[in-house]
Amino acid sequence: MPTTLLASYITVWVVGERRPYSFPYCLRKIPLHLPRGGIVLPFGIFAATFMAQPNAQPPAQLKTAITPTRADDYPEWYQQVIKAADLAENSPVRGCMVIKPWGYALWENMQRALDKRFKDTGHVNAYFPLFIPMSFLEKEAAHVEGFAKECAVVTHTRLEAGPDGKLRPASPLDEPLIVRPTSETIIGEMYAKWVESYRDLPILINQWANVVRWEMRTRLFLRTTEFLWQEGHTAHATEAEAMEETRKMLAVYADFAENHLAMPVIQGEKTAGERFPGAINTYCIEAMMQDRKALQAGTSHFLGQNFSKAAGIKFLDQAGKQEFAWTTSWGVSTRLIGGVIMAHGDDDGLVLPPKLAPTHVVILPVMHKEETRAKVLEYCQKLRAELRAVRYNDQPLEVELDTRDLRGGDKVWQWVKKGVPLLVEVGPRDMDKDCVFWGRRDKGPKNRTSTPRAEFVATVAATLDDIQKSLLERARAFRTENTRRLDTKDDIYAYFTPKNADKPEIHGGFALAHWSGDPAVEDQLAKDLKVTIRCVPIDTAGDLAPEPGTCPFTGKPSARRVVLGKAY
Repeated sequence: MPTTLLASYITVWVVGERRPYSFPYCLRKIPLHLPRGGIVLPFGIFAATFMAQPNAQPPAQLKTAITPTRADDYPEWYQQVIKAADLAENSPVRGCMVIKPWGYALWENMQRALDKRFKDTGHVNAYFPLFIPMSFLEKEAAHVEGFAKECAVVTHTRLEAGPDGKLRPASPLDEPLIVRPTSETIIGEMYAKWVESYRDLPILINQWANVVRWEMRTRLFLRTTEFLWQEGHTAHATEAEAMEETRKMLAVYADFAENHLAMPVIQGEKTAGERFPGAINTYCIEAMMQDRKALQAGTSHFLGQNFSKAAGIKFLDQAGKQEFAWTTSWGVSTRLIGGVIMAHGDDDGLVLPPKLAPTHVVILPVMHKEETRAKVLEYCQKLRAELRAVRYNDQPLEVELDTRDLRGGDKVWQWVKKGVPLLVEVGPRDMDKDCVFWGRRDKGPKNRTSTPRAEFVATVAATLDDIQKSLLERARAFRTENTRRLDTKDDIYAYFTPKNADKPEIHGGFALAHWSGDPAVEDQLAKDLKVTIRCVPIDTAGDLAPEPGTCPFTGKPSARRVVLGKAY
């Protein structure tokens, strides 16, 4: 029967939180567990009638720091995470972005980790011009056709004032210059001057640079008119050496993605329709984002002798015979930052793998009373020094002591949104117990615990390792959960068709399906479903192992399954 109870709501304000929490309770003795730092304020008492129900609905979920959530609107969630983490913003130049300090720090850390891998495999850095004569692109027909619509072209020099007082270009160039979309042609021109004998080979050079591709639809980090990248360009005496280089650098990218970015990838070869313009073979690493779409995270191209013939890279072999060099190119870009956001971010913001994070630990002193301020600050400074003496990933731990004159809650949420792996709060009570109150970003902003300071310092490197491992395992489990082996056309179409055509929900994933090699199938999938063959896997383990079968689209034999997916 209905029971009338005198009920009350109390409001709890929590140190480090930006909003109050309301808890209904009855006027009888019940245990009330408040969050850390809770202060109870009366909020009103009223009489209410409750029906005793064993399956009563739980209270509404707490709001998230990022709105909309991933489930509500994934593309807008992505933009809001970038804004909340202060990574980048659109510039006054259409399609170009301003990478802000926190975002650029991510790119610097990627550069350092990749540059070491490149040098460990025998490569050196150099720099080549931003401008490429148009005639250079014309030498390689397939290359120019592939990039023609994306080229930015410089046609004039010098500005002068026109009759109306406005500036206008004054001097036409003898030959238009292409703003670098990629550097195969200009680098090939230089290699042709440097190579005469087999003794001059191999050339193993990497370039860190910016490139321009005139994109119609842009999205921060994922697709912009100008972006930052590295491009490796190598020349070899034999086909076998060049192919070995191509596959080696693909493996370097895969290792970096998985062991540094905690982003699992599938290594594979692109179909002929998806190859880099002018390449013989294009290999790639493909990652699954949390909206189940694929992100091409890096590519490595075997160029054969196409570019060496166009540029005239010739050498005398050991027998005195003139040969053309065999070349490769490979690259990754700031698109990887977008990949990290979408692989690990949650509805409270960015989540960073510790090996990538610009800051590993943030210390927030809780200094509400003037009489304890100096002691708390001194304690935190000593803690910072102890943590900085710890080495993680072969370098000193990066520790930030945040003493800004801001509310505690504002500072907490700013660092949560930035994705810092470990957040530590220290107040007078913690100091008295020689403890720290801390939490892991990968377990959510509410999951915190108190630990003796010495124990925290002694185990911090192991904790960061565990976060790195946890993020990789979580992303790998997500990919496995959203990968299907499909054998009929109807199943493939159903898998990639959203239930809500007007506002598509997150759907699909990776489909492992047989394909006979018919390019008409690729065209039909793209037209009907916006699905592409992401790659023909070169992995040989588990579900990716070669397995002969029948193409569900043509009925023809298929040597192995390919990876289908929607992509960025």
